[in-house]
Amino acid sequence: MQSNEVTSFLESNQIKYVLAQFVDIHGVAKTKSVPAKNIFDVVEKGAGFAGFAVAGLAMEPHGPDFLARGDLSTLSIVPWQPGYARLVCDGYVNNAPHPYCSRVVLKNQLQRLEDKGWTLNTGLEPEFYLFKKGTDGELLPVDDSDTLAKPCYDYKGLSRSREFLERLVEALQAVDFDVYQIDHEDANGQFEINYTYGDALESADRFTFVRMAAGEIANDMGIICSFMPKPAADKTGNGMHFHLSITDDSGKNLFGDDSDKHGMGLSKMAYHFTAGILAHAKAICAFAAPTVNSYKRLVVGGNSSGATWAPAYECYGDNNRSALVRVPYGRLEFRLPDSGCNPYLVHAALIAAGLDGIERELDPGEPMNINLYDLSLEEIIAKNISILPQSLGAALDELEKDSIFVEAMGSDIVAEFLKVKRAEWGEYLRHVSDWEVKKYSEFF
Repeated sequence: MQSNEVTSFLESNQIKYVLAQFVDIHGVAKTKSVPAKNIFDVVEKGAGFAGFAVAGLAMEPHGPDFLARGDLSTLSIVPWQPGYARLVCDGYVNNAPHPYCSRVVLKNQLQRLEDKGWTLNTGLEPEFYLFKKGTDGELLPVDDSDTLAKPCYDYKGLSRSREFLERLVEALQAVDFDVYQIDHEDANGQFEINYTYGDALESADRFTFVRMAAGEIANDMGIICSFMPKPAADKTGNGMHFHLSITDDSGKNLFGDDSDKHGMGLSKMAYHFTAGILAHAKAICAFAAPTVNSYKRLVVGGNSSGATWAPAYECYGDNNRSALVRVPYGRLEFRLPDSGCNPYLVHAALIAAGLDGIERELDPGEPMNINLYDLSLEEIIAKNISILPQSLGAALDELEKDSIFVEAMGSDIVAEFLKVKRAEWGEYLRHVSDWEVKKYSEFF
């Protein structure tokens, strides 16, 4: 976007302020509000932040400023805040891209693909809950009548939350999201929104925008939109499946091959990429399921809807939703991430793992086209299928052992991620829960 186009955009949309936006290590949006006339300062010099105040930037109070430099290709209106625009930024420190900035980390991985003439395209499927607060502060489904035991795709549940959903969709459409469907998901008060895929950087930027939009629109309505991975023990969690394919400069899908002997339409490259994901799945788990709460989702078992969609087993299969990687014909669906992840770091980790699989020509083995949830642990072991880490602490241990991510993503970001997340895990381990008090206070 040229300077005259930027000026025209600001004037035609009556923009008064621009939100210079980046994310912290958790993927949470951080911003400064900049008067519109100063937008080029943000692009050329950057909006200044005290980096010590932001999680995961590895900066000290006596250090230089963290400068968020705007990417003009991301300039868009903020539909729920008339007079505001959003500009996605990369982090710079001492006039160099900051290795602890999640977007910088992803761009470095994308350069590895670009050097080969490849583009990673991803389609993300965010799930979320709509809550209201009860009289004692508990979170309740926003619609009192949303009580079905199997509410997935329920018309009434969808219709009665349509005001929020319509406002969210209209906000996304106003900034050129091609939203093609919305549905009521498996739990009471849970929904999913689907929009057309884009390149990996655009997908990460867009998901950040979705969380910003959904949170503020809900707040304006006096309700809560939650992307928490597992808000209730007896309900499905909030997943965010990643659909993956790689194209070349001509736009050809390099993951597609109609001659695939397994009938899944996958090329040798796609199988190698899949094998890379499976080989490093335990470590990727730390990025894709990055909270203590995430591991309440990654278990096998029933819930009130009678279904579970979270993967626990490291394998792939033809349209198999019980596998870690599902294969819709000619592409991959990575089912591990939840809606609380940092999309930049998940994308970067997938590229690192997938390229390792391609470069070493790894073999993912035979596809598993059975319902894995029906198998006993002994049957899973007999089929040589590994189980994903069942706690954040275990996932962090796996990340620390897997050198590929330090080599590909950088020792700085991996070390900082481990530091921040081990502190979170330690805090959880020391916390005394209500369950413990009820269980043990008069037990002995």
